[in-house]
Amino acid sequence: MTSSTHLNRDIVVRFAPSPNGLLHLGHAYAAMVAHDYARERGGQFLLRIEDIDSGRSRPHFVESILADLQWLGLQWDGDVIFQSDRLESYAGAVERLQAMDLLYRCFCTRTSMRQAQADDSQAEGPNGPIYAGICRHLNPELARQRAATEPHCWRLDVAKAIAMTGPLEWLDERHGKQVTCAEKLGDVVLVPKDMPVAYHLAVTLDDTRDGITHVVRGDDLFASTDIHRLLQALLDLPTPVYFHHPLLLDASGAKLSKSRDSASLSVLRTAGRSGYQLIEELRQGIFPVGISLS
Repeated sequence: MTSSTHLNRDIVVRFAPSPNGLLHLGHAYAAMVAHDYARERGGQFLLRIEDIDSGRSRPHFVESILADLQWLGLQWDGDVIFQSDRLESYAGAVERLQAMDLLYRCFCTRTSMRQAQADDSQAEGPNGPIYAGICRHLNPELARQRAATEPHCWRLDVAKAIAMTGPLEWLDERHGKQVTCAEKLGDVVLVPKDMPVAYHLAVTLDDTRDGITHVVRGDDLFASTDIHRLLQALLDLPTPVYFHHPLLLDASGAKLSKSRDSASLSVLRTAGRSGYQLIEELRQGIFPVGISLS
């Protein structure tokens, strides 16, 4: 859906929802901020469906996402992009990181991770407990043997990666210049046990492939940007400018979320609510009762 024939090709922004549930008011706010950021600068606004989690992604959620954005009047440029069409490129990046000896197999289970946390062997990071590195120093041959029969993921050896890249920086237009501190997230998973690639690697590769110049997203992903900047340096990828915006919070002070059954846009849409009016209210900072901005 192309919304304009007069676009500034120097500005490219995206909205990238996952089709594993219905969009809610927080998604509407995030999509509006990204859309308006692009339009105010004459840039492109792309829609990317992050559907690599085949176990949770559903076609009817994709249909609902498209209907919700059209209802809100947030038109995207070009064809809808699907991550599931890009599995080969993700695999290539994984192989490249493996060749650099930056990934290691991890056999830890949720039970063993909880036990490590209970034993106070896991430090706390901005997104929760940091992986304690239990599998980091496994004998490579033993790890290969175990991999034949045991489920495992692949983790990034962050300390080794940082030693390879040296200090890195990135710019957030709201928070200013940042010096990366990727170690605060620990050895993140780049290839899960049950998926071809994890969010961190997929989004970093996709933003390059889609020519994203400005990543406009919520503050909940601010800390993750250090990992994304590290991956950009390792894979010789360009670094976009970032803009992390505030989040909508519910009455309890928690961010709106699919898992918390936050009111979906499709309910408002099918009830006859005007999407155009809703998006204008969000632009003016008018939120429903109980909803606030962080």
